[in-house]
Amino acid sequence: MKVLVIEDEQGLRENITSYLNVDGNICESSASLDGAIEKLSLYQYDCVLLDIGLPDGDGFAVLDYLKNESKSEAVLIISARNSLDDKLKGLNIGADDYLTKPFHLAELKARLMAVYRRKVLNSNNKLLFNEISIDIMGRTFFVNDTPVILTRKEYDIMLYFISNKGRIISKSAIAEHLWGDEMDMYDSYDFIYTHIKNLRKKLLDAGCADYLKSIYGMGYKFSA
Repeated sequence: MKVLVIEDEQGLRENITSYLNVDGNICESSASLDGAIEKLSLYQYDCVLLDIGLPDGDGFAVLDYLKNESKSEAVLIISARNSLDDKLKGLNIGADDYLTKPFHLAELKARLMAVYRRKVLNSNNKLLFNEISIDIMGRTFFVNDTPVILTRKEYDIMLYFISNKGRIISKSAIAEHLWGDEMDMYDSYDFIYTHIKNLRKKLLDAGCADYLKSIYGMGYKFSA
């Protein structure tokens, strides 16, 4: 899961990103409203953790931006404001959940996963596609109920593809989703080919159909 943490309190921001990264998530962060809008304009995320009390503006503007740009990121508001008016406003203009500070990081992760399951995985912990099954909580991958050992990046690529089956995904989109803004430092996406080649071999060796297709000049597509 790729997450954008919008939080101006440095200690809390770093604690959240470190805690979520342990589970293999890709976390980027912004301490300001302008920085958050810039990141959302450049990249796509699965979920956004949004503090509405930002130093350069009201965080509710992020929800307006996502709506105006027809972006699909799930949003969990994290705020010290606990008034009913703020909660209702956030939920009514597009947030998926609202968590009041202070909170335990374990509850934050549980709320985040619940939002992710509802919005991206149709409320399931297990993603099924023909002979493939993925245990989201256990980060385990199966073909015909037999476990297949994938590297962390192979697992993330597979989850990204199967969540976007039927769509052509460019190499840059794959790279940005899995490596975040670190990709700005690289000149090419050639290493994506190696990851997908290795993943495809593992799937075929496990008896899986050949779902990963290379679309010349455009990227890749997961299709039945």
